[in-house]
Amino acid sequence: MTKRYFELNDDMSLPDRWLLGDPLDEQEKEVRALLFMSGEPTRIDGRLRVPVYHAGTSLDFTCVDTGGFPVVTEKVARVLAELAPGDVQLFPAEVESRLDLYFVVNVARRVKCIDDDRCAEVRYGDPEDNWPDELGHYGAVYGMRIDPTQVGDAKVFRPWGYTGSLLVAEDVKEALERTGATGLDFTEVTGPGRQSVEQQPLAHPHADWLRQVDAAREAVWRTLGELEDAAIVPIVPAGPEWPGQRQAWRVIHRTGRRLLLVTDGLSDPFPGQATPSVGFGLELAIETDEPVEDVQGSWLLVVLQRVANEVAEHERVREAALKGQLTMEVSGRGMPESLVTPEGRVGVWLGLESSTLPRHLATPAGEVRLVTVKALLPSELAYRVQHGKQGREELARRFAEKGESHLSRAWRRAVV
Repeated sequence: MTKRYFELNDDMSLPDRWLLGDPLDEQEKEVRALLFMSGEPTRIDGRLRVPVYHAGTSLDFTCVDTGGFPVVTEKVARVLAELAPGDVQLFPAEVESRLDLYFVVNVARRVKCIDDDRCAEVRYGDPEDNWPDELGHYGAVYGMRIDPTQVGDAKVFRPWGYTGSLLVAEDVKEALERTGATGLDFTEVTGPGRQSVEQQPLAHPHADWLRQVDAAREAVWRTLGELEDAAIVPIVPAGPEWPGQRQAWRVIHRTGRRLLLVTDGLSDPFPGQATPSVGFGLELAIETDEPVEDVQGSWLLVVLQRVANEVAEHERVREAALKGQLTMEVSGRGMPESLVTPEGRVGVWLGLESSTLPRHLATPAGEVRLVTVKALLPSELAYRVQHGKQGREELARRFAEKGESHLSRAWRRAVV
C-alpha cells in the first residue's frame, strides 16, 4: 500500500485566533527564523520567549508569523517526540502571558521528494537567489505532490528545495488528531494530482487591469467625501512591496470636518497573472475628527503606513484582517505620547465596523475589503489583551456608546 503524506499548516480560518511573533532568546534578542526553516539540526541555548503578536484564542499548534515554523503545546510535542524523535528538535519556550509550557519545533530533516510532473505547477528559483546548496530549488509550488518512494523512514520533514512546507506521515497526522489539538490543518500531498494547465495569454495587459481597478476604487473614494486629486506617493517606496509594486495613499475630506486617509494599491492586480486579481484583497482606512494641519506630516498617515507595511509583509496578518478583526502593535516612534505604551508601541484595532464606511469595494477584478484602523490608548490595548474576546466585544460596545466607533483620536479619555 502506498504511504500517504500531508502538508501541515495551522488553521487560519479559526475566529479570533492568536498570532505569535518571532521568538526571543534569554538576552531578548530576536532568533532568526532561518534557524528553524532549513530542514537541518540547529542549536539554541536557554529557554526562548515567544511574544503574542495578536491577542486571541490560543492554539495547540501555531506557525510563527514571519517564519512558518511551529510553536506547540506539550501534547503536540509529545506526539512528535514519540513518533519522529530523529526528525524534530523541541526547544522549550514561554509564550507571553501564558502559564503553560510551549515548544518551538525545528524540523531537522529534509527530503528530496517533490514530484514536479504531478504538481499543479512548479516555478524554479533563479541561480542568483543565494541558495548555493540547493541549485534548482523551487520559487513556488502549487498543488504539491510528492513521490512517497523517495521519503524513506522520515515521519516529519521539509521538502528539499521548498523548505517553507512542513510534511508529515499519515500516522503522525492521525496521532495528532486523536489528541484533539487545535490549530491543525492538513492537506494531502500524495495521490492523484491536478495536471498543470498551460498559462494562457493575458486577456488584458496588466496596465489595463490596473487602470480599471484604479478607476473603480476612485469612484468609491469619491462617494465618501471630497477626494483630493493628488495622491500621496513616496519618492522612494518604503517597506515591503505592494501587489502592483507601487504605494499610494488618498486623502478624503468628509462631513463633520472628518479626515479620512486610505491606502490605494494594496488591492492592485499582481502583474504577470493569467487572470486579474485584487492583490491582497483589502485596503486600509483611518479616520479622525481632530484637526489635522499637515496630512503628510501627521501621525495618522504614519500609523496607516506602518500598518500597511505589516499587512504587506505578513500573510497571516492579511488573512486575519480579511476574515475578521484583530489587534496588533506598531512602532510608537514619533507618535503622540498619549498613544504610546511603556514598551514604545502603539496598539491598533483592525476591522472595527463603521456605520459610515462600506465594508467592501466592488472592482472589475473582484470584491475588496475596506479594513478600518483605529488607534487605541494604552489602557484600552491592555484591557483587550487581558480580557480576550470578551474584552474586544466590551470595547466595541463602549466605543459605539460614545459615538466614536472606528474613529482615531490622539487626545481623548479612555473608555476603560
